Amino acid sequence: MNVHLASYLSGKTADDLAGSKREFLEIGRRSGNYPLATARRDGVDSEVSVWCSNDYLGMGQNRQAIAAMQAAIDTHGVGSGGSRNIGGTNHYHVLLENELADLHGKEAALLFTSGYTANEGSLSVLARMPEDTVVFSDAKNHASIIDGLRHSGAKKHIFRHNDVAHLEELIAAAPADCPKLIVVETVYSMSGNVAPLAEIADIADKYGATTFIDEVHAVGMYGPQGAGIAAREGIADRFTVVMGTLAKGYGTVGGYIAGPAALVDAVRTYSRSFVFTTSLPPAVAAGALASVQYLRSSDVERKSLSENARLLHSLLIAADIPFISTDSHIVAAFVGDDDMCKRASQLLFERHGIYVQSINAPSVPAGEEILRIAPSAVHDQNDVENFARALHGIWKELNIPTASARDWSTSELRGGGARTAAKDGLPPQ
Repeated sequence: MNVHLASYLSGKTADDLAGSKREFLEIGRRSGNYPLATARRDGVDSEVSVWCSNDYLGMGQNRQAIAAMQAAIDTHGVGSGGSRNIGGTNHYHVLLENELADLHGKEAALLFTSGYTANEGSLSVLARMPEDTVVFSDAKNHASIIDGLRHSGAKKHIFRHNDVAHLEELIAAAPADCPKLIVVETVYSMSGNVAPLAEIADIADKYGATTFIDEVHAVGMYGPQGAGIAAREGIADRFTVVMGTLAKGYGTVGGYIAGPAALVDAVRTYSRSFVFTTSLPPAVAAGALASVQYLRSSDVERKSLSENARLLHSLLIAADIPFISTDSHIVAAFVGDDDMCKRASQLLFERHGIYVQSINAPSVPAGEEILRIAPSAVHDQNDVENFARALHGIWKELNIPTASARDWSTSELRGGGARTAAKDGLPPQ
């Protein structure tokens, strides 16, 4: 070990390291019986119901997607064999890119190996084309967006979360003749807040800005054929580039962008995280293609997800449990204490066979710890009711502050995340 690193670590106490250490629960999801899974903790297996997965629609066990992947493995094997420009482009990659471009009504699309690399790789290119581009980024944007903008070297302004007045104040102060890029998520991953897209589009039009929207937690789940929030609002054509994932609503893995052919080609040519990595296995592309096509023709899963989310919202309100937003299917129960949040997660697991992960720093700021709950299309009404009942009991036992005790109004928080966040200023980006 490097002597400087060894010296650094030796100066850390066990408590220092334990406080930042993340533990990972082994989960064996059961195809055909999900959300039930086998969890292994301390060498012991137990059955759990999963309430924090990003497989929101249960497409990870969709029979058409499974059959497509199995057929592709039989034909092409398990790997792609290389990067896209050196032997790693399969016909399934091309078919999937065409399907995604059509889904979003864009000229072209480009696959990445993950949503993270799609954001990082695309924005590192697009934010510096032209070189004097000025970027305006939401304060709650994902780490992959932050990293992509940092790597671009572009000048950047951060506006308060979902605060269109602040966005316009910043963009109006920029030189009128400089190229401008606005970057937002549509559904924010930790709070479940939804961006005010129509107002953002108005500002982009007014100031001639290019737009980049991250629809990771929306594609498959919202809008006609699952095309996302912008499509749901009927304004998808007002945004330049849309970024999405195959790892959440579509139940597989990978990320993508869709947009004007010239911009997509620039990313294809210059993005380091696209050019210098092995492409998705053909079977993954085939399974994702089947999943996208299935959800373009089926509303059943979207309807179930919406109903379960609405039911859980109402039950938590009745139980006086504070959560951040009713805007989406992501239900972020606000605890606000790291140890308490971990304890609540542990008790749900041990007493009720419920797995919901506590979320702490750096995923959320310290003091804003949450239980990030994800009711899915494969839960039923009884599941949701039992979950809410269990959570209410744990909340009371641990004496976690209720919504009333916090003077908490979920509807007031849609634009700002947790109430304490509004006082904290902007995070470093």
